[in-house]
Amino acid sequence: MNLTQHLAVYNMLSLGIASMLFTSIFLWIGRERVLPKYRMAVMVSATVTSIAAYHYFRMFDSFNHAYPVGGNVDAGFAGYNVGYRYVDWFLTVPLLLVELVAVMGLVRAVQSSLLKRLVPAAALMIVLGYPGDMHTQLFGLSNGAWGALSTIPFLYIMYVLFVEISKSLASQSPKVQGLLKGARILLVATWGVYPITFILAMNNTGSPTFQDVVSREIGYSIADILAKCVFGLLIFTVARIKSAEESKEFAAAELRD
Repeated sequence: MNLTQHLAVYNMLSLGIASMLFTSIFLWIGRERVLPKYRMAVMVSATVTSIAAYHYFRMFDSFNHAYPVGGNVDAGFAGYNVGYRYVDWFLTVPLLLVELVAVMGLVRAVQSSLLKRLVPAAALMIVLGYPGDMHTQLFGLSNGAWGALSTIPFLYIMYVLFVEISKSLASQSPKVQGLLKGARILLVATWGVYPITFILAMNNTGSPTFQDVVSREIGYSIADILAKCVFGLLIFTVARIKSAEESKEFAAAELRD
Protein backbone atom coordinates (compact mmCIF):
# COMPACT_ATOMS: atom_id res chain seq x y z
CA MET A 1 0.00 0.00 0.00
CA ASN A 2 1.43 3.37 -0.99
CA LEU A 3 1.48 6.45 1.22
CA THR A 4 -1.44 8.18 -0.55
CA GLN A 5 -3.70 5.12 -0.16
CA HIS A 6 -2.69 4.64 3.47
CA LEU A 7 -3.32 8.28 4.39
CA ALA A 8 -6.70 8.31 2.61
CA VAL A 9 -7.99 5.47 4.80
CA TYR A 10 -6.12 6.69 7.89
CA ASN A 11 -7.71 10.15 7.69
CA MET A 12 -11.18 8.81 6.89
CA LEU A 13 -11.14 6.49 9.89
CA SER A 14 -9.89 9.39 12.02
CA LEU A 15 -12.83 11.48 10.77
CA GLY A 16 -15.15 8.62 11.69
CA ILE A 17 -13.79 8.52 15.24
CA ALA A 18 -14.19 12.28 15.72
CA SER A 19 -17.69 12.36 14.20
CA MET A 20 -19.02 9.45 16.25
CA LEU A 21 -17.37 10.52 19.50
CA PHE A 22 -18.48 14.15 19.55
CA THR A 23 -21.96 13.42 18.23
CA SER A 24 -22.29 10.97 21.11
CA ILE A 25 -21.22 13.60 23.64
CA PHE A 26 -23.66 16.15 22.21
CA LEU A 27 -26.60 13.72 22.23
CA TRP A 28 -25.94 12.40 25.75
CA ILE A 29 -25.82 15.96 27.08
CA GLY A 30 -28.75 17.13 24.94
CA ARG A 31 -31.15 14.35 25.95
CA GLU A 32 -32.47 16.58 28.77
CA ARG A 33 -33.58 19.16 26.18
CA VAL A 34 -36.57 17.08 25.07
CA LEU A 35 -39.68 15.81 26.83
CA PRO A 36 -39.26 12.51 28.74
CA LYS A 37 -41.35 10.57 26.18
CA TYR A 38 -38.80 11.38 23.47
CA ARG A 39 -35.62 10.91 25.49
CA MET A 40 -35.46 7.23 24.60
CA ALA A 41 -35.10 8.12 20.91
CA VAL A 42 -32.26 10.54 21.66
CA MET A 43 -30.55 8.06 23.99
CA VAL A 44 -30.76 5.33 21.35
CA SER A 45 -29.18 7.76 18.86
CA ALA A 46 -26.37 8.44 21.34
CA THR A 47 -25.93 4.71 21.92
CA VAL A 48 -25.58 4.13 18.17
CA THR A 49 -22.81 6.70 17.77
CA SER A 50 -21.11 5.54 21.00
CA ILE A 51 -20.97 1.95 19.76
CA ALA A 52 -19.66 3.19 16.42
CA ALA A 53 -17.00 5.37 18.07
CA TYR A 54 -15.65 2.33 19.92
CA HIS A 55 -15.51 0.22 16.76
CA TYR A 56 -13.87 3.02 14.78
CA PHE A 57 -11.08 3.10 17.36
CA ARG A 58 -10.65 -0.65 16.87
CA MET A 59 -10.74 -0.40 13.06
CA PHE A 60 -8.25 2.46 13.12
CA ASP A 61 -5.82 0.41 15.19
CA SER A 62 -6.36 -2.76 13.13
CA PHE A 63 -5.84 -0.93 9.83
CA ASN A 64 -2.58 0.68 10.96
CA HIS A 65 -1.17 -2.70 11.94
CA ALA A 66 -2.44 -4.60 8.90
CA TYR A 67 -1.73 -2.11 6.11
CA PRO A 68 1.56 -0.28 6.73
CA VAL A 69 3.01 1.71 3.85
CA GLY A 70 4.67 -0.79 1.52
CA GLY A 71 2.88 -3.73 3.11
CA ASN A 72 1.71 -6.89 1.35
CA VAL A 73 -1.87 -7.30 0.05
CA ASP A 74 -2.40 -10.82 1.40
CA ALA A 75 -0.88 -9.99 4.78
CA GLY A 76 -3.06 -6.89 5.02
CA PHE A 77 -6.24 -8.81 4.21
CA ALA A 78 -5.35 -11.48 6.78
CA GLY A 79 -4.47 -8.89 9.44
CA TYR A 80 -7.31 -6.40 9.06
CA ASN A 81 -10.41 -7.33 11.05
CA VAL A 82 -13.39 -6.46 8.83
CA GLY A 83 -15.51 -8.09 11.51
CA TYR A 84 -15.32 -4.88 13.58
CA ARG A 85 -17.55 -3.16 11.02
CA TYR A 86 -20.03 -6.00 10.90
CA VAL A 87 -20.29 -6.31 14.68
CA ASP A 88 -20.87 -2.55 14.73
CA TRP A 89 -23.57 -2.78 12.06
CA PHE A 90 -25.19 -5.81 13.70
CA LEU A 91 -25.71 -3.67 16.81
CA THR A 92 -26.33 -0.23 15.32
CA VAL A 93 -28.41 -0.83 12.17
CA PRO A 94 -31.38 -2.25 14.12
CA LEU A 95 -31.01 0.61 16.62
CA LEU A 96 -31.22 3.19 13.82
CA LEU A 97 -34.66 1.84 13.04
CA VAL A 98 -35.57 1.81 16.73
CA GLU A 99 -34.77 5.51 17.10
CA LEU A 100 -36.82 6.38 14.01
CA VAL A 101 -39.87 4.54 15.33
CA ALA A 102 -39.36 5.82 18.90
CA VAL A 103 -39.28 9.50 17.95
CA MET A 104 -42.62 9.23 16.14
CA GLY A 105 -44.42 8.82 19.46
CA LEU A 106 -46.74 6.09 18.18
CA VAL A 107 -48.98 4.04 20.45
CA ARG A 108 -47.17 1.11 22.03
CA ALA A 109 -48.94 -1.58 19.98
CA VAL A 110 -47.98 0.06 16.67
CA GLN A 111 -44.38 0.60 17.81
CA SER A 112 -44.10 -3.02 18.89
CA SER A 113 -45.51 -4.29 15.60
CA LEU A 114 -43.07 -2.23 13.53
CA LEU A 115 -40.02 -3.12 15.60
CA LYS A 116 -40.80 -6.85 15.60
CA ARG A 117 -40.50 -6.73 11.83
CA LEU A 118 -37.73 -4.18 11.33
CA VAL A 119 -35.16 -5.28 13.93
CA PRO A 120 -34.87 -8.98 12.88
CA ALA A 121 -34.76 -7.99 9.20
CA ALA A 122 -31.95 -5.50 9.86
CA ALA A 123 -29.91 -8.06 11.81
CA LEU A 124 -30.42 -10.68 9.09
CA MET A 125 -29.31 -8.21 6.41
CA ILE A 126 -25.97 -7.70 8.19
CA VAL A 127 -25.40 -11.39 8.93
CA LEU A 128 -25.95 -12.36 5.29
CA GLY A 129 -23.67 -9.62 3.97
CA TYR A 130 -20.65 -10.55 6.10
CA PRO A 131 -19.52 -13.76 4.30
CA GLY A 132 -19.47 -11.94 0.96
CA ASP A 133 -17.41 -9.03 2.26
CA MET A 134 -14.96 -11.49 3.82
CA HIS A 135 -14.58 -13.36 0.48
CA THR A 136 -15.10 -16.65 2.30
CA GLN A 137 -17.08 -18.54 -0.39
CA LEU A 138 -18.98 -19.98 2.60
CA PHE A 139 -21.19 -22.99 1.70
CA GLY A 140 -19.87 -22.66 -1.84
CA LEU A 141 -21.74 -19.39 -2.41
CA SER A 142 -20.03 -16.55 -4.26
CA ASN A 143 -19.65 -13.01 -2.91
CA GLY A 144 -22.45 -11.94 -5.24
CA ALA A 145 -24.78 -14.66 -3.95
CA TRP A 146 -24.29 -13.51 -0.36
CA GLY A 147 -24.89 -9.92 -1.48
CA ALA A 148 -28.13 -10.96 -3.19
CA LEU A 149 -29.32 -12.81 -0.08
CA SER A 150 -28.57 -9.74 2.02
CA THR A 151 -30.68 -7.65 -0.35
CA ILE A 152 -33.86 -9.61 0.46
CA PRO A 153 -34.27 -8.32 4.05
CA PHE A 154 -33.08 -4.89 2.83
CA LEU A 155 -36.00 -4.72 0.38
CA TYR A 156 -38.38 -5.81 3.13
CA ILE A 157 -37.11 -2.98 5.36
CA MET A 158 -37.70 -0.54 2.48
CA TYR A 159 -41.28 -1.79 2.20
CA VAL A 160 -41.94 -1.24 5.91
CA LEU A 161 -40.29 2.20 5.89
CA PHE A 162 -42.10 3.52 2.85
CA VAL A 163 -45.44 1.73 3.06
CA GLU A 164 -46.16 0.82 6.67
CA ILE A 165 -44.52 3.81 8.39
CA SER A 166 -46.00 6.21 5.83
CA LYS A 167 -49.42 5.39 7.26
CA SER A 168 -48.30 6.79 10.61
CA LEU A 169 -46.83 10.03 9.25
CA ALA A 170 -50.28 11.55 8.77
CA SER A 171 -50.58 12.01 12.54
CA GLN A 172 -47.46 14.21 12.66
CA SER A 173 -47.34 17.98 12.15
CA PRO A 174 -46.29 19.21 8.67
CA LYS A 175 -42.85 20.30 9.93
CA VAL A 176 -42.22 16.98 11.64
CA GLN A 177 -43.51 15.09 8.61
CA GLY A 178 -40.96 16.85 6.43
CA LEU A 179 -38.08 16.06 8.79
CA LEU A 180 -39.10 12.43 9.22
CA LYS A 181 -39.41 11.96 5.47
CA GLY A 182 -35.98 13.52 5.08
CA ALA A 183 -34.54 11.24 7.78
CA ARG A 184 -36.05 8.21 6.09
CA ILE A 185 -34.62 9.18 2.71
CA LEU A 186 -31.21 9.86 4.29
CA LEU A 187 -31.25 6.41 5.86
CA VAL A 188 -32.13 4.69 2.59
CA ALA A 189 -29.69 6.78 0.52
CA THR A 190 -26.77 6.11 2.84
CA TRP A 191 -27.62 2.42 3.07
CA GLY A 192 -27.43 2.41 -0.72
CA VAL A 193 -23.71 3.23 -0.48
CA TYR A 194 -22.97 -0.08 1.25
CA PRO A 195 -24.04 -2.39 -1.60
CA ILE A 196 -22.28 -0.16 -4.14
CA THR A 197 -19.05 -0.40 -2.16
CA PHE A 198 -19.64 -4.14 -1.70
CA ILE A 199 -20.09 -4.66 -5.45
CA LEU A 200 -16.83 -2.86 -6.30
CA ALA A 201 -14.84 -5.74 -4.78
CA MET A 202 -17.44 -8.48 -5.26
CA ASN A 203 -15.70 -10.31 -8.13
CA ASN A 204 -12.44 -10.81 -6.27
CA THR A 205 -12.17 -14.35 -4.95
CA GLY A 206 -8.84 -13.77 -3.22
CA SER A 207 -7.54 -10.85 -1.20
CA PRO A 208 -8.98 -7.43 -2.11
CA THR A 209 -6.54 -5.13 -3.88
CA PHE A 210 -5.23 -2.05 -2.12
CA GLN A 211 -7.62 0.07 -4.20
CA ASP A 212 -10.52 -2.18 -3.14
CA VAL A 213 -9.57 -1.61 0.51
CA VAL A 214 -9.38 2.17 0.05
CA SER A 215 -12.73 2.32 -1.77
CA ARG A 216 -14.39 0.07 0.79
CA GLU A 217 -13.16 1.90 3.88
CA ILE A 218 -13.86 5.39 2.51
CA GLY A 219 -17.29 4.43 1.17
CA TYR A 220 -18.35 2.65 4.35
CA SER A 221 -17.06 5.46 6.57
CA ILE A 222 -18.87 8.23 4.67
CA ALA A 223 -22.09 6.21 4.77
CA ASP A 224 -21.64 5.55 8.50
CA ILE A 225 -21.16 9.23 9.34
CA LEU A 226 -24.28 10.20 7.41
CA ALA A 227 -26.42 7.29 8.60
CA LYS A 228 -25.46 7.60 12.27
CA CYS A 229 -24.29 11.12 13.09
CA VAL A 230 -26.43 13.19 10.69
CA PHE A 231 -29.41 10.87 11.13
CA GLY A 232 -29.06 11.04 14.91
CA LEU A 233 -29.01 14.84 14.84
CA LEU A 234 -32.16 14.81 12.69
CA ILE A 235 -33.86 12.55 15.25
CA PHE A 236 -32.81 14.97 18.01
CA THR A 237 -34.27 17.90 16.03
CA VAL A 238 -37.56 16.04 15.54
CA ALA A 239 -37.69 15.28 19.28
CA ARG A 240 -37.13 18.95 20.09
CA ILE A 241 -39.87 20.13 17.72
CA LYS A 242 -42.39 17.54 18.93
CA SER A 243 -41.58 18.47 22.55
CA ALA A 244 -42.28 22.13 21.83
CA GLU A 245 -45.50 21.29 19.96
CA GLU A 246 -46.84 19.17 22.81
CA SER A 247 -45.86 21.33 25.79
CA LYS A 248 -46.24 25.10 25.99
CA GLU A 249 -44.24 25.05 29.22
CA PHE A 250 -41.37 23.25 27.53
CA ALA A 251 -41.46 25.61 24.56
CA ALA A 252 -41.44 28.66 26.84
CA ALA A 253 -38.56 27.29 28.91
CA GLU A 254 -36.51 26.57 25.79
CA LEU A 255 -37.14 30.06 24.43
CA ARG A 256 -35.93 31.52 27.72
CA ASP A 257 -32.70 29.51 27.38
